[in-house]
Amino acid sequence: MPDQTDRREHGIAEMLGAHRESGVKLLYIDIDTLRPDHLGCYGYERPTSPNIDALARRGVRFDRVYTSDSPCLPARSALQTGMFGIHNGAVGHGGTAADTFNEGLKRGFRSQRAYNSFAALLARSGTWTTTISVFGQHHSALQWYAGFNEAIQDGYGSWMSEGVTPLARDWIARNAARRESWFLHVHVWDPHTPYIAEPKDAERLGNRRPDWITPEVLARHRSMAGPHTAQETLGFEQPGPAFASLPLMPGNLETLGDVDRIFDGYDTGIRRSDEMVGVLLNDLDSLGVLDDTAVLVASDHGESFGELGIYADHQTADEITHHVPAVLAWPGLPGAQGGQVEDGLHYQVDLGATIVELCGAEVPDNWDGESFAASLRGNGAPSGRESGREKLILSHAAWTVQRSVRWDDWLCIRTAHDGFHGFPEVMLFDVRTDPHLQHDVADQHPEVVADAMAEIETWRSAMLDTSVSGVDPHDTVLAEGGPFHVWGELPAYLVRLRNTGRGPLADQLEARWPDEAHGAGPHNPGPF
Repeated sequence: MPDQTDRREHGIAEMLGAHRESGVKLLYIDIDTLRPDHLGCYGYERPTSPNIDALARRGVRFDRVYTSDSPCLPARSALQTGMFGIHNGAVGHGGTAADTFNEGLKRGFRSQRAYNSFAALLARSGTWTTTISVFGQHHSALQWYAGFNEAIQDGYGSWMSEGVTPLARDWIARNAARRESWFLHVHVWDPHTPYIAEPKDAERLGNRRPDWITPEVLARHRSMAGPHTAQETLGFEQPGPAFASLPLMPGNLETLGDVDRIFDGYDTGIRRSDEMVGVLLNDLDSLGVLDDTAVLVASDHGESFGELGIYADHQTADEITHHVPAVLAWPGLPGAQGGQVEDGLHYQVDLGATIVELCGAEVPDNWDGESFAASLRGNGAPSGRESGREKLILSHAAWTVQRSVRWDDWLCIRTAHDGFHGFPEVMLFDVRTDPHLQHDVADQHPEVVADAMAEIETWRSAMLDTSVSGVDPHDTVLAEGGPFHVWGELPAYLVRLRNTGRGPLADQLEARWPDEAHGAGPHNPGPF
């Protein structure tokens, strides 16, 4: 066992080695709440993303990347730590499970979770790391900052592209050509609610009514319960006066015209983010470094627009919320240029591990992410399905408490807390024939459901065997009264349901959640 001198000398050697230059320049544009099927390079008909589309034509488009944990805080915590939420502990937006686990005696002098963070690994490889984002402050997710040499923002005015773009352009002007090796994370929230654009902003995108949402489908959605459903797209009730000035964010979808408007609101946010992509790439080109810079465009999670009856939010462990875009152009990397398509099944933490390896660092043993850099280099598993995983386990615990299995054409969701939507305990969807998750076929395929439930339990057991705490944070969420965003909401919502002609749904929810319905269960403890 090394003595204190050995440890000190090892630490000095480690610090000295941290200054070697790897020569990698990498721009990571992180567009919040971006679903891939609203981008042209993924087949969308509206011109929302000309700059991202151009990047895809010169790089590689990943077709099947999924965030392991949703929404915002769990997704980026997984990316930064390289670990699933069940291992890092951060699975929600409030309560105990909104923070990462205390590592206890396993922490040592350094937190291995922080020391082996995505940004820290790049920094120790000799790459200057910078994040331009309000995410860490907005969610009190302090784990996000581990390993960044710089964290830049000017307050909450810099979360939309008009505030973020000047900060990013200034950093690029000062650093992109001068530094040999850098990693710049630029995060914008534009596609996220609230949708702040005007109708004239949507005119250049042309008309597009989602043809799968018919009058009959909308009527069915209006008869459903839960936050962010068709009769209350902004939560549990009608929006207040602050939203009256947002014409592309209707709080109540009464007509197909209202559906058009809410799609316009989301798509205009994507277009604004895409314009920022174009500006930053032009700046790199003007400095003469674009051809030497790797560029990644990705997101933390998607956004539902009618899937499972939910609009303008991200509440479930489903296909739409967890499937994320990823477009990478990397000079000199055979598998990341020339408009290729990679359709292997990957977690977002796998993409993070791949970036770490391509930047010259070693993927830590405590990461759940598995690098597929070899396939992009062309000297390992061939690009495509053979480079990916057979199945993924997806988790959500901020609005509902769910885990799902995604494999082949199937998505099977197990619900522990329905978030007051009335979801059954198990749902099964054929994503190929039913991409908008309108037809639950669990009753028709009991053998498929049984296999999926066994898969979740096997995965959960294996994860807990290698956990620092041995605790499933989903159990913590349930013990504290369920997902944070529904704490204390049910009594008033039952009144609203009955006042809007949905009395039978109110009766069902009251029977399922009697304590919450009468204000007797665990609830939001409020401010200190």
